[in-house]
Amino acid sequence: MTSGQRVVLILLVASLLGGVVSGSVFYYRLAYLWLFLFVGSWILSKLALRGVILKRTARSLRSQVGQIFEERFEVQNQSRLPRLWLEVRDNSPLPGSRGSQVLSLIGGRESRSYLVRTRLMKRGVFPLGDTVLSSGDLFGLFPVSLKYPAEESLLVYPMMVDVQAFPSPMGWLSGGEAVRRRTQQITANASGVREYEQGDPLNRIHWLSTARRNRFMVKEFELDPMAEVWIIVDAYRHVHAALPFPDIQLDEREMWRPSVRVPLPPSTEEYAVSLAASLARFYLQRGRVVGLISAGQAMRVLSAERGGRQLSKILETLALLSADGRLALESLVQAGVQVIPRGSTVVLITPDSGDGVSLTAEFLMRRGMRPVAVLVDAASFGGAGKAERLENDLRSLRIPVCRIANGDDLAAKLSDPAQPQMWK
Repeated sequence: MTSGQRVVLILLVASLLGGVVSGSVFYYRLAYLWLFLFVGSWILSKLALRGVILKRTARSLRSQVGQIFEERFEVQNQSRLPRLWLEVRDNSPLPGSRGSQVLSLIGGRESRSYLVRTRLMKRGVFPLGDTVLSSGDLFGLFPVSLKYPAEESLLVYPMMVDVQAFPSPMGWLSGGEAVRRRTQQITANASGVREYEQGDPLNRIHWLSTARRNRFMVKEFELDPMAEVWIIVDAYRHVHAALPFPDIQLDEREMWRPSVRVPLPPSTEEYAVSLAASLARFYLQRGRVVGLISAGQAMRVLSAERGGRQLSKILETLALLSADGRLALESLVQAGVQVIPRGSTVVLITPDSGDGVSLTAEFLMRRGMRPVAVLVDAASFGGAGKAERLENDLRSLRIPVCRIANGDDLAAKLSDPAQPQMWK
């Protein structure tokens, strides 16, 4: 029972007592008024949401940190009765969501909609709901609500920066060795033919074999005999660090400008994920075959492929990655090196500044791979370690190194040609 209902009932009882004690008709009429108000409000509340439907639709369920997410809320009054007021409460965990509004004077058979824009500040998966539609009687004595559970979720990819140049060794393979592994990609290496299956593209049909066998035959391909690129993200919980980060408050005039960049939280985890996403896009845009290895709550190995579909898979994996893994970088590399072919480029992204990183790089070199190190300086994020010493050790091994500190411009730092040691 709400406080308003208690007040009306107290007034009703007081009016009845006043009529009994004084015998005045005024108190009885006043009691009738409170009774009519109580019953009438209850009836109106039962009709308040009858025939009212709430819909929320999004233009896209995939977006990226820093972009603007648009969502439309629509309230449909399918009844002939007008609605004095309706409240939409958006309980989505999406940071900065402004979907909650109050709508008034909605006529019968009328719809009302509004557009909500949210600047995305955090990567991850966010359910679009729950959404609560509330209303009630004129005096608010009997509030009623309908709960619409979340039906869809928004996947927010990590922030990516434009990388203009980065170490991209072509790798080497022993004399004429080919990678005998089937792939769905069209490469220059056709390995054979098979019968056509529903869904196969027409440009893969081998017409000579089709004419010879009198049925459709399609070509099968193998991976190119060239160096793959593997990105390994260190998510070991004991090497990451973060500084306190208050909620970002952008100027209302700047909020909706596409050119406005959202700063990364001062966390080695967020920097490592953004670096991995940016480098994956850089290599894929240049036609390289890229794979990903990480170990957060579970170890994930994405087979090396090329194309936009591979980028989507990598971004989805990185969007859900959290730095609570139990595998140190050395163990992660030893567990994943079995799937990395000889001659591949291996990009190590880690905030660890211990000797294990240089030992891991030497291990990869002995396996015939080309390591590239991206060191996230944990000391600048409030952590421990000296990344400068590790950087010098790796450069003495002629390993390309890029050191990133808190507040650095990632695009400029990764693309900086003024670091001659890095590009050797």
